[in-house]
Amino acid sequence: MTVHSRAGQPAEPSDLIDVPKVVSRYYTEHPDPSQVSQRVAFGTSGHRGSSLRTAFNEDHIAATSQAIVEYRREQGTTGPLFLGRDTHALSEPAQVTALEVFAANDVTVLIDSRDGYTPTPAVSRAILAYNAENRAQQADGVVVTPSHNPPDDGGFKYNPPNGGPADTDATKWIQDRANALIAGGLKDVRRSAVKAEKYDFLGTYVDDLPNVVDLDAIREAGVRIGADPLGGASVAYWGEIAERHRLDLTVVNPVVDPRFGFMTLDWDGKIRMDCSSPYAMASLIAQKDRFQISTGNDADADRHGIVTPDGGLMNPNHYLAVAIGYLYRHRTGWSGSAGIGKTLVSSSMIDRVAADLGRTLVEVPVGFKWFVPGLIDGSIGFGGEESAGASFLRRDGSVWSTDKDGIILDLLASEILAVTGRTPSRHYAELTERFGAPAYARIDAPATREEKAILGKLSPEQVTAKELAGEPITAVLTSAPGNDAPIGGLKVVTGSGWFAARPSGTEDVYKIYAESFHGADHLSRIQQEARAVVSAALQG
Repeated sequence: MTVHSRAGQPAEPSDLIDVPKVVSRYYTEHPDPSQVSQRVAFGTSGHRGSSLRTAFNEDHIAATSQAIVEYRREQGTTGPLFLGRDTHALSEPAQVTALEVFAANDVTVLIDSRDGYTPTPAVSRAILAYNAENRAQQADGVVVTPSHNPPDDGGFKYNPPNGGPADTDATKWIQDRANALIAGGLKDVRRSAVKAEKYDFLGTYVDDLPNVVDLDAIREAGVRIGADPLGGASVAYWGEIAERHRLDLTVVNPVVDPRFGFMTLDWDGKIRMDCSSPYAMASLIAQKDRFQISTGNDADADRHGIVTPDGGLMNPNHYLAVAIGYLYRHRTGWSGSAGIGKTLVSSSMIDRVAADLGRTLVEVPVGFKWFVPGLIDGSIGFGGEESAGASFLRRDGSVWSTDKDGIILDLLASEILAVTGRTPSRHYAELTERFGAPAYARIDAPATREEKAILGKLSPEQVTAKELAGEPITAVLTSAPGNDAPIGGLKVVTGSGWFAARPSGTEDVYKIYAESFHGADHLSRIQQEARAVVSAALQG
């Protein structure tokens, strides 16, 4: 990975988008269905793309909204649809388009009562709260957001009645129907004047927070918190949290600017609201000594970033391990059998913490959707991804959100400090003293489309290697051990290291995630041999 010469430096005027151009292209450009790059494509977090590349335009959103109408009708979903949006320039136009389609199809839509921005976890929370009281007419939701993507991108994701990310059956159905509608000239898409009802997303979410995080402990300890929404949908939430719960909390940057001109550039020189990136978080890291805990969120607040005076920006894997160790020792209202959810590319430090706690580890493929059933029934107390997305149960052991919630993960860092007197960074140092210090990294390797297709369908028998970086291979996985779901790739495990290889959905590469408890040199060796193992499997 080549780091841009200005990574971590403030954005300059030449880095900023032309907002009128981005918005006008949303309306004036029309996708060509024969071009793969211009079709609706639902990834793990919905359809994303730039209007400047004809990948996110009014046709896409009108067709996708109509497809969602038809999908929910087929599923018997007859309750209201909760609709939220973030601060990207394309989010408001896309919301208006969606509202026109939903209104024409007689779908009751609930939008923010303050005409504000709505984080993904607030939409998930609203869906779950409504459905707990209205079993006969279940609600679902849409969040208009491309998450941490650059300012010229738009995004549109669907959350079914379980409140979490839609599974692949739903997203494929919606994606295929939307593309068919576009190919048909949108003649079957209905639109009418905007019509929506109001819902207090902010007040409902903020009022309920003491039931998931110990805000009393934070307030009584006087923890000084600096919260940076990175110009995203959580901007009003943090101010309300400070006021309603009387916390010593400063919103360090309350500015909303669809150009995100206040950001520092990410590793590749792009503006990206990635709260796990030390480059994107450079301005908050520079202020780390002002606060005992500093936090960041991406544009829809489903990811978290934790900064401490003694450790700087925490690696997401490190914080997940600390959060798990703390929660399972302090949440006495949780079931004694509640397992720990992790994706298979998350750090094995979590495995060691889980074993130390005597808790079942539930290892699933990449994608937060796999944690949804366990969070709903309480069989999983915490689910987390290495990309800084996680959620956990309410203090009484019932479900809080079934989508990622960066706000509660941020607040948990202050609870940990308040209750234990030690920062999450210090807690992680203690974990490494007990279990060793892992080296972790992700790299990309070139692959053709044909090779990526093969990689996604490998069987364990196609891996003939017996050793990896000088250690016996103890497991070769193409299905996740936690739920036996296909991982769409390969994971190879030894006693002190592992690698996982998955094809990229957008580029002609495959991603190699790897970790070693024997240091950086051993990690490098695992990465080198991983390429050889994958190449042999692809050729065999």
